[in-house]
Amino acid sequence: MYEPIRTGSSSTSSDFPHRSREEELDIQLAGHLAALLAVTDELRGLAPSADLDTAAERLAEQVARLRACHAPVRASAPMAAGSECSALHDRAHALAGRALVVAASRADTTAAILAAERMEAHAAAARTARKNLSHAG
Repeated sequence: MYEPIRTGSSSTSSDFPHRSREEELDIQLAGHLAALLAVTDELRGLAPSADLDTAAERLAEQVARLRACHAPVRASAPMAAGSECSALHDRAHALAGRALVVAASRADTTAAILAAERMEAHAAAARTARKNLSHAG
């Protein structure tokens, strides 16, 4: 009914580049940290602070390290309205959580500590932003 699959195909699995598990985790971690950096830059544009400046520098360093010195693309201007700060902090918290999971699975202590610190900072900032919005309304 069907012709059997022939052996010796022109494309074998050795024709495709393969990455190690560690390389895949590096790519994932760099992506999560780069996304967190983008949100951090956006927050810096809306509500500048020394904490966010320091966090952005540390995130950029980690992304460059994981990407073999390829510097991440940085946001230059704020894209959100002030009322969206709470939502941005929630997004940053979620991204930091994803980065923490990947960093822990690849045993990257530096990135894990940074991600955990950012989770705490964004959770606190989101609570403060919500409290300020509820008092304003």
